Amino acid sequence: MERCDIKSMTLSELTELTESLGEKPFRAKQLFQWLHQKLANDVGEMTNLPQTFRETLASSTAMTSLKTVRVLESGIDGTKKFLFGLGDGNVIESVLMKYKHGNSVCISSQVGCRMGCRFCASTLDGLTRNLQASEMLDQVYRIQAMTGERVSNVVVMGSGEPMDNYDALVRFIRLLSDGNGLHISQRNITVSTCGLVPEIRCFAGEGLSVTLALSLHAPNDSVRKNLMPIANRYSLDEVLPACREYYERTGRRLTFEYSLVRGVNDSQEEAKALARLLKHEHGHVNLIPVNPIRERDYRQSEREAVERFKETLVSYGLNVTVRREMGRDIGGACGQLRKSYLNEEEGNKHS
Repeated sequence: MERCDIKSMTLSELTELTESLGEKPFRAKQLFQWLHQKLANDVGEMTNLPQTFRETLASSTAMTSLKTVRVLESGIDGTKKFLFGLGDGNVIESVLMKYKHGNSVCISSQVGCRMGCRFCASTLDGLTRNLQASEMLDQVYRIQAMTGERVSNVVVMGSGEPMDNYDALVRFIRLLSDGNGLHISQRNITVSTCGLVPEIRCFAGEGLSVTLALSLHAPNDSVRKNLMPIANRYSLDEVLPACREYYERTGRRLTFEYSLVRGVNDSQEEAKALARLLKHEHGHVNLIPVNPIRERDYRQSEREAVERFKETLVSYGLNVTVRREMGRDIGGACGQLRKSYLNEEEGNKHS
């Protein structure tokens, strides 16, 4: 029988479990704090719990704890990339970025991805499996524990499509922001999606206050279909109203992510079309010079083209930022650290 994963459980669920094991209900809160505030790696560390309770937990439940496989640190800006090992042998990638306003961690929501976006390394080998809420949480927990520094912002923008792992995503957000745990404000959590319309609409009704970031990357459906297969399922006429509903129900302005690919979506005509498309939307545009990956022939737009694109959007009254490139010297594209590690492992098998 599969053991219940205690790090994915809410306080009320842990209370029910604790009572079923013959312990007083207050022990559940102690257990929750060990898991989500003190960031324990093992049940044995939970010294204010009775020894018999710890032994029962160790023998009858599962406790997710990621293993650090590799860490790379940028010599340019201090960005760190972490490769974490899961209990089943899979690996995932997370990134720590340091800003003046605090430390931000970018986490993965799936092992691989099935969305197939052409410029993304994470999707090259397809989807292996969804992550549990605990595996999403422990990326944040391990990084905070290893660095000894508070994580203040979390972005779910690593490998995977978060809305394709919907239930675990929502559970992750509720646990991460719980006052008995790390208590990271939901306003400091950003979830990125390529545009799964039913899930966006459902997400709008969850009563959360996170920032939603739409991976837009094109001003029309024809260009978007070339870059993102999801555009064949959901048109912009469906995606943007769903985003509008999210704003109307949460009051949270959106971020529209736009990766600039040289000669594909970075012309002045496309800038004007994008400005017209978003002129009445509630949010800002984040321009991202695309990270080139070996398996694709897409190239980053030239700096002058990026600036011209930004200026055009600003002239239409849009709020625009250009994403600062972090950790360029440690493998630019999302998913590349994991991919290079898997390639090494495969090579070692045949050497």
